[in-house]
Amino acid sequence: MRIGHGYDVHRFCEGEYVTIGGVQIPFNKGLLAHSDGDVLAHAIADSLLGAAGQRDIGYFFPDTDEKFKNANSMNLLSEVKRIINSCGYEIENIDSTIVAQAPKMANHILFMRERIALALGICVDCVNVKATTEERLGFTGRGEGISAHSVCLLKNKA
Repeated sequence: MRIGHGYDVHRFCEGEYVTIGGVQIPFNKGLLAHSDGDVLAHAIADSLLGAAGQRDIGYFFPDTDEKFKNANSMNLLSEVKRIINSCGYEIENIDSTIVAQAPKMANHILFMRERIALALGICVDCVNVKATTEERLGFTGRGEGISAHSVCLLKNKA
């Protein structure tokens, strides 16, 4: 077994929704990013890549490459799965946390789990998503952006 940790953050900008865990959530702001700004998917990708001993998401999908402009992060997760499989690993489970004062995530979490599981080709039960606020502390608490953490376990396919 191998463990990985991932973290991502994006600041708010003008917009009408945020994309978190592959789900568009109506909101009065968007997330500033080169791709779709899906902090949860990016944190999960980094945890998976780290557990496989690979470089981070920015190495594989650089924000300097126009090919990834407005990229759908579920497609990036599918590519991350291909990378870790080519290294000889399979996903055992993922546990993640979204940190946001707003918008509220509770009604969207099951859909996020389903989209992430579909992108990674794993069972929904292997994907856990939680959400928390920071009690109005720090940049997320002040409503400046959203962050996410992820840990995962990989097992050797052999």
